[in-house]
Amino acid sequence: MRETEPLPDHRRPAGLRAIAVYEAAKGCLVLLAGMGLLGLIHRDVQEAGEELVRHFHLSPSAHYPRVFLDLTARVTDAWLWGLALGSLLYASLRFAEAFGLWHDKRWAKWLGAASGAIYVPFEWVGLFEKVTALRFASLAVNLLVVGYLLKSLRRRPQGNEGGADP
Repeated sequence: MRETEPLPDHRRPAGLRAIAVYEAAKGCLVLLAGMGLLGLIHRDVQEAGEELVRHFHLSPSAHYPRVFLDLTARVTDAWLWGLALGSLLYASLRFAEAFGLWHDKRWAKWLGAASGAIYVPFEWVGLFEKVTALRFASLAVNLLVVGYLLKSLRRRPQGNEGGADP
């Protein structure tokens, strides 16, 4: 098995770089949400939920706002800490994947393909429940990312007969 030198930055695939930026952005978004959850600790979460429903001019008696408000009534500080920790772990995974994809690492391609493929059945079912542009776009982007990563895994870098990470 012969390991090759990593590709110079200018020779790394632009598609991998784009997916890396996308994954890092998802990580940032989830991290910000987790930090927002920490801001709700020791606060009246139900009151904050009611304020949010009013801000978006939703009817508190409508189904989804009602479900949301019922949920906010049961939120505890421990639950918020748990969600914030979960968001930190998820964001860390996205950041690790983004780093690996940016550096054209084989493990990151597997991670990205597997983690993206997990969502496809749920997105597919959601699309059958109700077709919306957002659901269709989400499924299409996810399929493109998974397909690109799987295709990238099939290609071996020049001089890398052993398939080791470049």
